[in-house]
Amino acid sequence: MSSVETLATHRVHGGTLRYCKHDSASTGTPMKFTVWTPDGQGPFPYLVWLSGLTCTEDNFTVKSGVYQHAAQHGVAIVAPDTSPRGEGVADDPAYDLGQGAGFYVDATQAPWAPHFKMYSYVTKDLLAAVDGAFPLDAGRRGIFGHSMGGHGALTLALRNPELFKSVSAFAPIVSPLNCPWGDKAMSAYLGPDRAAWRAHDACALIEDGQGTAFDDILIDQGLADSFLENQLKPELIEAAAAKAGRKVTVRRQEGYDHSYFFMTTFIGDHVAWHAGKGLKA
Repeated sequence: MSSVETLATHRVHGGTLRYCKHDSASTGTPMKFTVWTPDGQGPFPYLVWLSGLTCTEDNFTVKSGVYQHAAQHGVAIVAPDTSPRGEGVADDPAYDLGQGAGFYVDATQAPWAPHFKMYSYVTKDLLAAVDGAFPLDAGRRGIFGHSMGGHGALTLALRNPELFKSVSAFAPIVSPLNCPWGDKAMSAYLGPDRAAWRAHDACALIEDGQGTAFDDILIDQGLADSFLENQLKPELIEAAAAKAGRKVTVRRQEGYDHSYFFMTTFIGDHVAWHAGKGLKA
């Protein structure tokens, strides 16, 4: 377990928010995250939030309004960065590849393979770091995310139900096998063999019988989202769940777009939903 360095501390909604940094064995780089904990000794149940394209650990922390709701339910919140960064880390001029666009996979292709190991980072390094440094209950842990991070939350949970009690998402990329964002990122990180992509496609994982421990998955999707038809396609995960006899609840929200205005409106619902799935203190 790497030691955690606290870079800044803030008091917010009756708890403590910390900006932190630690060294990741998976990415071979320093990685940043934020953690908010309620007052008290704990150990606290907690939610891991995975952010979307172009985001850092700061976007959700500043914009989501999550901590008021977390305080009400006694739930801690952890929010990591979306990719490795720094000198010697590969990048791309496009917003949807490279730094800020790790897609929560372990890259196998050059030039990404040396550092872009976000699947292993979140499921191993991040969890080990926060569980060791803060009063968190590893047995009461959930995961949620937005867009690329929604894809990450779904796939990490479905593949690792022993790590997470619950999973939800806002406007997730439900099937990288069937959208331009997925084609670009998976081709770059994992290569042309689309069979290798299935492990990172929520619809395919449900079809393949992964994550049956989850009795429901909550998804919120704005109907004014400009990426809805071309990139997100929530109907695909509904169809996969129906075929597999699984429950996925997709709430379509009229007038809401892809922004944090959408997420801050419904983030309280998600925290409460997770608390009801076994995270409540």
